Amino acid sequence: MDSSPPSFLNRHDFLIRRLHSLSGLIPVGAYMVVHLMVNASVVNSPETFQSNVLNIHRFGGVLPLVEWTFIFIPILFHAIVGMVIVAGGLPNTHNYPFEANYRYTLQRATGVIAFFFIGVHVFHMHGWFHNSAWMNYVVHPLGGGVFKPYNATSTAGLALQNWVWVAVYAVGVLACVYHLANGIWTMGITWGVWTSDAAQRRALYVCGAFGVLLSAVSALALFGMRAAVNTPEELEAVRQREAQIREAKIESGDILPDEHKIAQPADSHAAQSGASGAD
Repeated sequence: MDSSPPSFLNRHDFLIRRLHSLSGLIPVGAYMVVHLMVNASVVNSPETFQSNVLNIHRFGGVLPLVEWTFIFIPILFHAIVGMVIVAGGLPNTHNYPFEANYRYTLQRATGVIAFFFIGVHVFHMHGWFHNSAWMNYVVHPLGGGVFKPYNATSTAGLALQNWVWVAVYAVGVLACVYHLANGIWTMGITWGVWTSDAAQRRALYVCGAFGVLLSAVSALALFGMRAAVNTPEELEAVRQREAQIREAKIESGDILPDEHKIAQPADSHAAQSGASGAD
């Protein structure tokens, strides 16, 4: 008989699971909704998306602190606890082939997909962290760190010209959307918001509708980015408008000049070739 004391996770299982559930909604889920909506604003115009991105970068040097405090640390906490939960259970849909059990299994599977996708997405667009040696010798040679905030639409759009990346983002984002939408439903049960069968059924419809709506928003973001710079002419026009917005924001003092956030001319020429030959 094992007489060893229970682990930290076992001793605090109730609290950890509720914090895990809560962090999936606030701030992780809330951030994802805002992030997708900001990206989808490119459908209104590239200028709208560029202005939204520059408004975020008005935080300047405080932005990394805000990102780590309210985005990255909560995501890491939610992901690590989630992986522990996944490791502690096995799929049993073959024994209990019920709809709720399939959703429960899919919740775990999409959590794993979302975990790896977010890592790939951050590396692909941002490079994880901006250390010069890391960016020059690891990130850029591997095709990462392609997003430049001061050229938001053009760099994001160019990064999505390859259909392989479109497929990766489509699968990854849909996994995130399902994980959030179904997670809200399970969170409501965990926190006792909907307890009766009828309440859970109504909540399931609402969460399903939310998931469909957010999927549509994510599709607008993904294909709107790609379509904005589909030809070299469109790319050049977007770059010119980005430069105008950037200079106006710098002159007004809203943002600071920062060469690391601007796409270099050499990147622009190479990108035009890539945009014209991506299909």
